[in-house]
Amino acid sequence: MRYSKQRQEVLNVVIASNDHPTAKKVYERVKKVIPKISLGTVYRNLNDLVSLNEIKRISIKDGNDRFDKTICNHNHVYCTICGKVMDINYTIDDKDTMQIEKQTGFKITNSNFNIKGICNNCRKER
Repeated sequence: MRYSKQRQEVLNVVIASNDHPTAKKVYERVKKVIPKISLGTVYRNLNDLVSLNEIKRISIKDGNDRFDKTICNHNHVYCTICGKVMDINYTIDDKDTMQIEKQTGFKITNSNFNIKGICNNCRKER
């Protein structure tokens, strides 16, 4: 795939982010550097970067996928109220994997999961 200034800036924004931004947030941040960029161009470049394994897509059920600079296997917790996403350092162990394989008949080769909850800020506001 050819180098493009737009793709590089999209990548730069995701790499500089600590908040697992949505495509719209990436667009808003890239627009500060490339004012004439379109939302479609940002979406296309995010998809390209995911397929090139340079960033990771976090699929969220509300449809607002997030993007992560950390591409190695890891898991996330996200707030169902404000949408905040955080990395968590928790994985299932061999015992859990064997139990899942026994229940499902699947051979587990990889596991990524998202845990839903309500973050501290949203809990305090309630």
